[in-house]
Amino acid sequence: SVIGLACAWSTARSLARSGTAAEVVIHEPDDSGPDGVPTSGAAWVAGGMLAPFSEAWPGEEAAFALGVDSLRRWPGFLRELEPHRPPGPPIRTAAHTHMLAVDDADARDLDMAMAWAARQPDPGSGSAPGITAADLRRVTRRELRAAEPSLARVARTAYRMDSEGAVDNRVLLAALTRACRAEGVRWERGRVVSLDHVEADRVVLAAGAGSADLSGLPIRPVKGEVLRLRTRPGCQDPPAGVVRALVRGRPLYLVPREGGLVVGATQYEHGDDRQVTVAGVRDLLADAETVFPGVGEYELAEIIAGLRPMSPDNLPFLGPDPADPRLVHATGHGRNGIALTPVTAAAVVALVLGLPPPAAALAAAPDRFARG
Repeated sequence: SVIGLACAWSTARSLARSGTAAEVVIHEPDDSGPDGVPTSGAAWVAGGMLAPFSEAWPGEEAAFALGVDSLRRWPGFLRELEPHRPPGPPIRTAAHTHMLAVDDADARDLDMAMAWAARQPDPGSGSAPGITAADLRRVTRRELRAAEPSLARVARTAYRMDSEGAVDNRVLLAALTRACRAEGVRWERGRVVSLDHVEADRVVLAAGAGSADLSGLPIRPVKGEVLRLRTRPGCQDPPAGVVRALVRGRPLYLVPREGGLVVGATQYEHGDDRQVTVAGVRDLLADAETVFPGVGEYELAEIIAGLRPMSPDNLPFLGPDPADPRLVHATGHGRNGIALTPVTAAAVVALVLGLPPPAAALAAAPDRFARG
């Protein structure tokens, strides 16, 4: 879990810097890949987008504020993590996002959502509006073509987010694994079936879709299918930044990677189902070709599905357990687990050290549904 690794690394660093003698232990199933990098969670499948503005939707003020808070923390988080990055591709793969709609109905929805996002206060500034043109601005079709000439001329409306972008999820997992080792974090391999079996002064629950069985929280698994494509000689270069689109009501994203592209993502409420479907792959490829015609020349390198841990209100569960004083929840991040990694780690460190967590995290309290 990217959340679990980030919380373990950040907590171990903070405890060491404060002079507190403590051991941080990660409990994880024995299904990791090379060098101990976890490969079974949603983070291994993810697109790695940092996208609070292009994910914005009216009525989700708390989720938006948490996402913007986390986005502001990403540059510092990456600077501290960079010394632990393995040789090879960078962690960050794109530094901006374009969001577009290809028919009139989708354009109306997109314009409405972006107008709402532009009116929101920045959670770090406390003022309204706190969102600037560097975060979100409408662009003309000519500006879109100049920035991404390989895209088809299908956009009815388009927006650019210069503070968004993406990270390579698998490089991020590898860097966090190495960073944890550098801070003396220890692993215990094996599946945890009950939190009562974990001997520790504080327990941080970051088990993704498996958290429901361990905690009773209302977290459900939602399947998402993703395609990983590789460039071939003579094919068009991938887009320079993240491209997100609404294509006949279906969401699509194209995320550049070193030597290729990630295409996603479908969404199915099928329970614990990680099988890739023919229909899902067909729709992803058809929508991708609508937006980026050159995709047909790419090599289809990997087809994979993962389970997003979704909550009823699209907010994670982030904070102390009301019934168990040693338990801290950091789970239920849905499709935004990677995007919310820095703010989640900051909240967990604050709770472990007895400090106030980020203000935007207060709305994600684990007991919010019980309070009515």
